Amino acid sequence: TFLPLSPAAHSLSAMKMIQCVLRMLFLSVLVAFAACNAPPVPLDDILIEKTFVPEQCVRAVKVGDYVRYHYIGTFPDGKKFDSSYDRGSTYNVFVGKKQLIEGMDKALVGMCVNERSLVKIPPHLAYGKRGYGDIIPADSILHFDVLLLDVWNPEDGVQINTYHTPSTCERKVEVSDYVRYHYNGTLLDGTLFDSSHTRMRTYDTYVGIGWLIAGMDQGLLGMCVGERRIITMPPSLGYGENGDGSDIPGQASLVFDVVLLDLHNPRDGITVTNQVVPESCTRKSVSGDFVRYHYNGSLLDGTFFDSSYSRNRTYDTYVGRGYVIAGMDEGLIGVCVGEKRTITIPPHLAYGEEGTGSKIPGSAVLVFDVHIIDFHNPSDITEVKVTYMPEECGRQTKKGDFIKYHYNASLMDGTSIDSTYNYGKTYNIVLGANQVVPGMEEGLMEMCVGEKRHLIIPPHLGYGERGVPGSAVLVFDIELIDMEEGLPEGYMFIWNDDVSPDLFAEMDKDENKQVEPSEFTDYIMRQVTEGKGRLAPGFDPYRIIDNMFSNQDRNGDGKITEAEFKLKADEPAHDEL
Repeated sequence: TFLPLSPAAHSLSAMKMIQCVLRMLFLSVLVAFAACNAPPVPLDDILIEKTFVPEQCVRAVKVGDYVRYHYIGTFPDGKKFDSSYDRGSTYNVFVGKKQLIEGMDKALVGMCVNERSLVKIPPHLAYGKRGYGDIIPADSILHFDVLLLDVWNPEDGVQINTYHTPSTCERKVEVSDYVRYHYNGTLLDGTLFDSSHTRMRTYDTYVGIGWLIAGMDQGLLGMCVGERRIITMPPSLGYGENGDGSDIPGQASLVFDVVLLDLHNPRDGITVTNQVVPESCTRKSVSGDFVRYHYNGSLLDGTFFDSSYSRNRTYDTYVGRGYVIAGMDEGLIGVCVGEKRTITIPPHLAYGEEGTGSKIPGSAVLVFDVHIIDFHNPSDITEVKVTYMPEECGRQTKKGDFIKYHYNASLMDGTSIDSTYNYGKTYNIVLGANQVVPGMEEGLMEMCVGEKRHLIIPPHLGYGERGVPGSAVLVFDIELIDMEEGLPEGYMFIWNDDVSPDLFAEMDKDENKQVEPSEFTDYIMRQVTEGKGRLAPGFDPYRIIDNMFSNQDRNGDGKITEAEFKLKADEPAHDEL
């Protein structure tokens, strides 16, 4: 509540207020001066101020642990008396075993790796009344800025933390196995000292036979391909008191972040897993067969390195003869056409320690997913299977017959190649005239009209290496529609009746004692039309007649004289009259 005052009263009140404020300020200065010059309050125990606490603390220091830490030691006025940083080396010591001043022994207990604390230690827990030489006076309070870098215990063994497990694990690492893995190696505080990733090359070694530090030898056991784990080991199982002389200090715990990429044993053979086996398998591949197959090739961790599908053509090779790597040579034996299998091949049966230099690293296990398209043997003949036989069969096909048939052509895997049914007309040939591949010639022999057959023709009796595709076994389903009997072997024209004794005169229409080509052609065609003679079916009649005329024209002057004219029976071997 404010009361109205006279001007004089107002002036007096203001003066009193100013005097009050000045007295208060004077008293504050006296208190501050007394506080600055008062003797320090003695510490009964250590004081710890945590200046940095890591998000995770996997392990806190306990009595009996061995620690590595950095520190800066100062007096309360900030004057430095010691520093591990200046020496370029951590301070390494057991905790709680009186190897440190009592205050530091207490301060380190409970600290975590990467934790930083400001520790204030009273004299009776430091160097007391004796001090420490010329460095630390008697009854000194000590301040230590401490950063904990490492902690382990003599009873520690290897610690394993698996943070990724593959969905399938057919095999785990055992002693004497050979492994390929990537890793990042760090100290316990996270300082990286080595990495296979930066070298872009896996670390490849035997496990459990002393090729690795003891902790890694133990830590890799039981791993699956594709597994990821953290392996932590004390220095006794790492590089011990001396470290590695460069990046790993002495008495350092080591942490390895490992992913296993490959695993095999020198005693391993190939592993075959059948994925698809056809219901019917009349024949399995044997050594010496020629196989056509598709494949996808990958490393054991699934890394893809090659595929026949990407080239849009099969891989074609003999098996059992060393044309492919030993593991594939073995893995392709005993397969059926249409079979799909996975072949896992250890490096000593594949590309060995050297690999291929690009896509396949050294000492790599290879996995091939294989699909068998077809196979044959160079000694194979055409397989002929009758699928339908008519009740009546007047006569069977033979060499020289002119036949008409339908066919469906496919590969062994069922891929359709061609079909006459698509064109609505038959395929017509003369048997034995090399108008079709040898396997088809064989398959069409001694066949009845209306008969159906299933032919399997190996490539050497089909279209060979240049086929579409090359070296392919062909499958034909054929049906004989019609046939016309051919002429006896070696004949292109025969007489149905007795030969006229005046044959030359009948040809020589203009009676000039020589037969012109037109006279010869007209005469032969007339005999065929009247049924007195027959030309070989399936061929161009005029080409046959031209050939007959050339054989009779001995001197090649384009005319046949009576002296040149002879019947075939009069000569040993000519396609003539």
